[in-house]
Amino acid sequence: MGKREIPYKTYLAENEMPKEWYNVRADMKTDHRSLLNPVTQQPAKAEELEAVFSRECAAQELNDSDAYIEIPDAVRNFYKMYRPSPLVRAYCLEKYLDTPAKIYYKFEGNNTSGSHKLNSAIAQAYYAKEQGLKGLTTETGAGQWGTALAMACGYFGLDLTVYMVRCSYEQKPQRKTLMRTYGAHVIASPSDTTEVGRRILENPANRSGSLGTAISEAVEVAMKSGGERRYSLGSVLNQVVLHQSVIGIESRRAMEKLDEYPDIVIGCAGGGSNLGGLMSEFMRDKLRGNANPYFIAVEPMSCPSLTKGVFAYDYCDTGKVTPLAMMYTLGSSFMPATSHAGGLRYHGMSPIISQLYHDGYLDEARAVNQTDVFDAAVKFARVEGILPAPESAHAIKVAIDEALKCKQSGEEKTILFGLTGTGYFDLYAYEKSLDGTLSDAPPAQDAIEASESKLPKMDF
Repeated sequence: MGKREIPYKTYLAENEMPKEWYNVRADMKTDHRSLLNPVTQQPAKAEELEAVFSRECAAQELNDSDAYIEIPDAVRNFYKMYRPSPLVRAYCLEKYLDTPAKIYYKFEGNNTSGSHKLNSAIAQAYYAKEQGLKGLTTETGAGQWGTALAMACGYFGLDLTVYMVRCSYEQKPQRKTLMRTYGAHVIASPSDTTEVGRRILENPANRSGSLGTAISEAVEVAMKSGGERRYSLGSVLNQVVLHQSVIGIESRRAMEKLDEYPDIVIGCAGGGSNLGGLMSEFMRDKLRGNANPYFIAVEPMSCPSLTKGVFAYDYCDTGKVTPLAMMYTLGSSFMPATSHAGGLRYHGMSPIISQLYHDGYLDEARAVNQTDVFDAAVKFARVEGILPAPESAHAIKVAIDEALKCKQSGEEKTILFGLTGTGYFDLYAYEKSLDGTLSDAPPAQDAIEASESKLPKMDF
């Protein structure tokens, strides 16, 4: 018999889609520290979180005991419009690299938002609708999350206000149009529509904005809505990592069909939702002692929270109104350079990802320059036929590096990475890369130290 041929794409049937999300906190050896009330510095209570998030999302945020949480039928039915997503064998990339490594990627771009963000957006919108809320508020950086939540809110008939980081708002006007198509109201952040926005704009250096600033504005609007609205976040939070576990569950089931298992799992890391989702089932195996895949988090050199940040309690937003989270952080006042075009602009990291990294279960964090990221993205596009989102290209860059290591050593390792979405709204950055005018923008060490010096003083 000849060697078994593995297809380019492996799809699960609709009846093989996950019926439950996986909650990695139930298996973690050291559960991450509780969110803290920013005023009392005591563990945040459910009723305090319910003032910010929908009731069910607040409950999921605090759930550290249930390994599996049922996906509501309405959410699963929406998922069926674009899921299951394909697991793709990157044969063309393997041939181009002349590597013995087997490279797979989970492609999450088969929906209008162009990314994995819709997996959590539809869940959060559903819970808001079930609670009888009028609408949601949120922030967005590159625009993927804002688009995803606009789609979800449009589906359920909810109002949505999106604060979009100003530098992205100006570079990607089509993203604004797409969000408006689904009924969202989009505002450049920092703005003069909120108290925190006006305060931040007092310093002209802050005009380009940050995710932390946009979060502050969105939270303020939700808190002043008289209970009609809640805030929704696209990454970082436990509830979001939970919802994104569909990526890892589908990946594992698809690889089982092929009798494959990854030696290396690679994901881009901004706030942590994509990486947390992709590695979920494989991290379960590691935590339970059933397997030992090697996990790599890839972040931008311009915003290196894992590699240059500190593990400490910090605000999730620049305006310092959100709960405090124990995470790797550059400080909530950190502002990435305006020239940073690769997404992943958040100052901190998911508390789940942070604790797993701190404890050594997430094996490595690697920061990469954006010129190298876009070079990898172009190589991938030319051989695999998909224009990757810049965020995804961080994972592609390291997947290529690991495949080339296999070429040198002769090892036939199996590599899995997350292709979070497509880059068709990022052509401005691609154009700069192709023209040779895209520059790297690593922050000065003294700028990082100045931001980290402003971390909240804890009473314990």
